Amino acid sequence: MQPNNHLIKFWKGLKIFLLAYCLVGIAVYYLQDYFIFHPVPLANGYNYVFNQRHNGLNIAYNDKANISIVQFPGKQKNLKGVVLYFHGNKGNIERYARFAPIFTNNGYEVWMIDYPGFGKSTGEFTEQRVYDWSLLMYNLARKKYGRDSIILYGKSLGTGIASQLASIRDCKLLVLETPYYSLTSLASRYFWMYPISNMMQYKFPTNQHLAKVTARIIIFHGTNDKVIPYKNAVQLKADLKKGDEFITLAGGNHLNLNTFPIMQHKLDTLLK
Repeated sequence: MQPNNHLIKFWKGLKIFLLAYCLVGIAVYYLQDYFIFHPVPLANGYNYVFNQRHNGLNIAYNDKANISIVQFPGKQKNLKGVVLYFHGNKGNIERYARFAPIFTNNGYEVWMIDYPGFGKSTGEFTEQRVYDWSLLMYNLARKKYGRDSIILYGKSLGTGIASQLASIRDCKLLVLETPYYSLTSLASRYFWMYPISNMMQYKFPTNQHLAKVTARIIIFHGTNDKVIPYKNAVQLKADLKKGDEFITLAGGNHLNLNTFPIMQHKLDTLLK
């Protein structure tokens, strides 16, 4: 009796599919840090070159971890407060320093923190550690400013961090640029065939945090964002309260929202 060639091909194809499925799944689980985070570390003695005044602050977190914060002073004599800025998943503070002037020109100083492994910050990156570091920076700001003078600003990855901090501490305003509903929901878009919620080491559930935020929330998101799709972010509307705003920038992508006059005007209005 001759073997069924179609059946042989089917089982062969199934074995190849299952092998590929397992290999990709293993890579997603064990290499998720490399998929999500793209840090650029810097030597401790590295000198930043910015087109604005700045102060470097290095804090020893423990024997193996160091926190790097760059402070950009406001350009007015009588400061209105401070913006605690939580950046995205790429580079380090050097990549985001160009966004400080919109705040410093409006009478706020800006503090930017690098996460573990980013810039001059060292140590192991964990979700809880990033939350702990954000709280540490907030507590430092509170020694100088009242709660009503602190603005929390999150960009991309930093939106989940800023949201968590705003959910446990009072602030004047929470501003989110290109946020995600949760990191697991975002990963599910790319790896829908896997049980992502059980595989992800990082959750960053922005939606859960926003439900606990008492401060006013302003969200900016573009309809052409290919990194964090608009339809993922728009789900956050369900967690907003009266007075919060979700501002849609038609045609905006993940990198160019700051060039839109509507965003520039809105930020100027909020800061003034």
